[in-house]
Amino acid sequence: MPRVISIDIDKSTHHIDIISENEFLTGGRALSSQTIAQLVPPAADPLGPFNILSFCNGILAGTTISNANRLSVGSKSPLTGTIKESNSGGTFAFQMGRLDIRNIIITGKRSDLKTWKVIHISKDGVHIEEGQDLATHGCYAKSELLVKRYGPSIAFAMIGPAAEHLMRSAAIAISDPQKQPARFCGRGGLGAVMASKGIQAIVVDAAQTSPVQPDDKELFKDISRAVSEQINTTPQTAKVFRTYGTAAMVDVAQGLGFLPTRNFSQGRFEYVEQINGQTLVDTISSREGEGKISHACMPGCLVQCSNVYPDKFGKRLVSPLEYETIGMMGPNLGIGDFDTIAELNYLANDCGVDTIEVGAAIGVAMHAGLADFGDGQAALSMMKEVREATILGKVIGAGAETTAKVLGVYQVPTAKGQAFPAYDPRALKGLAATYATSPMGADHTAGHTIRSQVEDHHSAVGQATASKMSQIATLQWDSLGFCYFIGSAVPDLSQICDLIKAVHSHEFLPEQIRRMAIKTLRLERDFNRKAGFGPAHDRLSEYFHISENVDTKTICDIPESEIEDLMNDEKLSQ
Repeated sequence: MPRVISIDIDKSTHHIDIISENEFLTGGRALSSQTIAQLVPPAADPLGPFNILSFCNGILAGTTISNANRLSVGSKSPLTGTIKESNSGGTFAFQMGRLDIRNIIITGKRSDLKTWKVIHISKDGVHIEEGQDLATHGCYAKSELLVKRYGPSIAFAMIGPAAEHLMRSAAIAISDPQKQPARFCGRGGLGAVMASKGIQAIVVDAAQTSPVQPDDKELFKDISRAVSEQINTTPQTAKVFRTYGTAAMVDVAQGLGFLPTRNFSQGRFEYVEQINGQTLVDTISSREGEGKISHACMPGCLVQCSNVYPDKFGKRLVSPLEYETIGMMGPNLGIGDFDTIAELNYLANDCGVDTIEVGAAIGVAMHAGLADFGDGQAALSMMKEVREATILGKVIGAGAETTAKVLGVYQVPTAKGQAFPAYDPRALKGLAATYATSPMGADHTAGHTIRSQVEDHHSAVGQATASKMSQIATLQWDSLGFCYFIGSAVPDLSQICDLIKAVHSHEFLPEQIRRMAIKTLRLERDFNRKAGFGPAHDRLSEYFHISENVDTKTICDIPESEIEDLMNDEKLSQ
């Protein structure tokens, strides 16, 4: 049976529990949010002793099933003040699964502000060790130190320098298969929570263990083969994601007018052809060397939507270069140059910050006149100030909303204190509903509507319903521990239920998964209400309700009554 490891960082103690039979089929976001709701007082200070961190994988973690090894990290967010789940790929959840671990819970707060710890988990047990030598290092150097100390078979979750300064944009870096800090639980500032507990890194080492073996090998073979075939023959997964990755969204955003440009002043960018998916592929291909068009971020992934972007000499610069970063550190800053965007991405990764939040904050700073839009060197300088923790760097590292307050900017792209991702909600109105009503704040991964069956993304008609359906559907995948990119190839959850039966001999029906998702959404909303959030918080920054996207001539105009219906817990199951 899967285990729960609870670690009290203040007392340097831990205990291990077996997950109960009733909770066996609860994983990912459902489990992390359940853990937060049970253990964290809603009024707790996110950086205080009563907040916790919960690292959860999915029901099929540790297997080689494609897309099945996502990681959910739960906590109370220091950026939004709400309950938070931040999600990532990488190798951490896979190695947890191989060690039969479903949940790692970190409680307490370090008593000595000058000490840092590393938590090392292997088949030999749990050890809390000294980590002072890791302090002040960037994430890339820190990953090398961890591999040198613990060996090449490890997976890790670590913080960067921004977290050491408790910046609200601080992320948790997760190892990829090459042991690079390339995957991020970026949203919500959970790196700052980890730093407040004095933890530099959690290292999981499943050496001398094997991937989880199915109970019913024949059923597993048949279903996994069918799922693999569907992934390899569905155009979205086999061609679009595998060739262009998430950068395929650049041209879609340009066409529909939701590409954030110059601090969300426009929805289209005049230099878009320099930073779209095809140009990304052409650039990587022409430089050869260590660059890769397709790259798996986790073991067994067939979609391979990641990439490795090389510098002009063919050396690996950053991985992956994704749509969110391209949008928020490219057009949002008026920058139409992949090399500059990639360098900004590298600096953000090394510093350990969310590229969405910091990209939005730099956009606000440019809007305030600290630099001209399009000035790549100025953007790089601001990113370096975040790394150096100067006063300006700390302001930007605190996020877009704080940056706007300090610099007196009205035009701030946030909801519940968290920056919009690279989708202008005035031109993709289903996301206006998601940004406003998600328990997580502005988060496209909480309920994306780009593929929802609506008549017109520029119209308010049907968008609240589309958002509700997407929020529930996404929560299903998050709670199963799957990357939701699999959804276009495997729309029928009955196949996933068959895989669970094959691996664990447990019956799980699609309707049970849906009920689990709805229950989790209600639980998260209840936590937020107890933390002081109400209807007044279920909205976007005022600017987006009254100022048009100049390219689409649209504003956020979903009726308040529809937003209220979306927030009605009794109507979630309808």
